[in-house]
Amino acid sequence: MALKDSYLLPAAADMHVHLRNAPGPIAELVTPTIRKAGIDTVFVMPNLAPRPVVTVDEALEYKKALQAYDPEVNYLMSLYLHESITPDEIRKAKKAGIAGVKAYPRGATTNSQWGVVSFDPFHDVLSTMESEGLVLNLHGEMPSSPTDNVTVMNAESKFLPTLTSLHSKYPNLKIVLEHCTTADAVAAVRACGPNVVATITAHHLSLLVDDWSANVHHYCKPSAKSPEDRRALLQALVTSEGKFFLGTDSAPHDISSKKGKGNTAAGVFTQPYALGYVLTALEEGIARGDIKEEQVMEEVLAGFLSEFGRKFYELGPAEKKILVKRDGAVVEESLKTDKVEIVPFRSGEKTWSVEWQ
Repeated sequence: MALKDSYLLPAAADMHVHLRNAPGPIAELVTPTIRKAGIDTVFVMPNLAPRPVVTVDEALEYKKALQAYDPEVNYLMSLYLHESITPDEIRKAKKAGIAGVKAYPRGATTNSQWGVVSFDPFHDVLSTMESEGLVLNLHGEMPSSPTDNVTVMNAESKFLPTLTSLHSKYPNLKIVLEHCTTADAVAAVRACGPNVVATITAHHLSLLVDDWSANVHHYCKPSAKSPEDRRALLQALVTSEGKFFLGTDSAPHDISSKKGKGNTAAGVFTQPYALGYVLTALEEGIARGDIKEEQVMEEVLAGFLSEFGRKFYELGPAEKKILVKRDGAVVEESLKTDKVEIVPFRSGEKTWSVEWQ
């Protein structure tokens, strides 16, 4: 066994979650699982349907609905970068405590049909975000295009010049490259200044392309890539120094959307067991030789899982501690009500348990 049997850590912060429409059956089922994972703060994605969250009033109403499911969670709300957003709405968002604005390249992922085609029309909005200190959160993929030779395997790398351009044009704008999956993305984020960081999911620390091509519950956007890319993500975690932190991109879908007729929905559901998945991935990475045992220190885990994300979003430190213990839990086969059923990542496997202290 490469890791210790238990770790006492600050409560985790998950800086990329999907909770779906609230009120709604999926939100009602998954929102109470946040604290089960040892997480007390989440950055909530705005790509709802049939309408994304594009105004401050909508974001605050969404937050209120989530608080009805679990008032103990700190929900960091976001807006969807949309042509209707104005500089005045950005100023209003900052005053209201909205944490960021999420940009989706149109057609790149779930509910991105209202997204960005070009960032040029958003110059005034981005400049206002820069001056107000509001974070730009990027879904870092180009839409798949046979004409432009873009597929799920190179969509992230093809997007990276856009990241570099935005950072050059708005050097004081705080930017998060969300759920990075490639060695190219890790290198690009490291090459940028301190205002540019990235989130890494729990499942991308484990999965490869072969995994999701064989299992619909492993399919997500951006998709898992090569062994070299996975190694780069693990190395980024253990050498983060604040550049990389947890954002699970936990994305619940009803089983009918994953295994029903037509294309499978993109998303891996990791919320209830997120920290255990990370620790398991680190242990597997040590066994493969991707990282070294001595790199996985308690302060490294505390930074990636809690402290670095809070610092970037200018939050205070976690007020509570959690005890994470090896093999203390088993991942449920599914979470379900009479309205919805969701299959979690690594269902049926042993994982680490979490106890609030």
